[in-house]
Amino acid sequence: MSLEFVEYPDREMLNLSLADKLAGQLSQALRVHDSVSLCLPGGTTPAPVYDMLSGSELQWPRVTIFLNDERWVDGEHRRSNGRLLRRHLLRDKAAAARYIDLYTGDETPEQAVPALTEAISPHLPITVLLLGMGTDMHTASLFPKASETVRALASDAPPVMAINSVKDEPRITLTAPALRKALNTHLLITGADKREALERAQGLDPTEAPIREFLGDITVHWAE
Repeated sequence: MSLEFVEYPDREMLNLSLADKLAGQLSQALRVHDSVSLCLPGGTTPAPVYDMLSGSELQWPRVTIFLNDERWVDGEHRRSNGRLLRRHLLRDKAAAARYIDLYTGDETPEQAVPALTEAISPHLPITVLLLGMGTDMHTASLFPKASETVRALASDAPPVMAINSVKDEPRITLTAPALRKALNTHLLITGADKREALERAQGLDPTEAPIREFLGDITVHWAE
């Protein structure tokens, strides 16, 4: 197990290369499996990757897509990760993919956990996982020193958990066991501040730097 760090000359080259890499790994897996899963982050950084990936020649009906995590807001809310995914990925050829929406419309994320666990469990282990990271070294909705993070990092954590200790909206997140067992794992970061944060995370405990939990067999894609 090893961390591979790939540095690109610019963000456009990063986006093109990463979209091609994700499509290639999905295509390869589809040669030996009836269906595959693709788990993705929200945020604006990966949006150009999704734009490019949406036009890829893949057998999209055999691909199930779901997010790493989601804010507990309506699907058309500007802070919805699902809204970003629908606008940038779930269109063109990729519109044929199966999509599991983490926002169920339930009053609270806790109420959605049983149904989401049932929906996502058949698609584990994740075939291709793309993670993002904040400058605070969080990934998905696993935040440093948050009360739920210790449980979400535990080896016996359920696949899906509600997160209520974040300042803004409640959230739903996949947990460390579900994410850690992915067959192919990538991390997308840009800018000097996130590169520095990643380097810092490698010397910290996952409760202080949750991304540290996933820095084993992973490919990091970075551009300034």
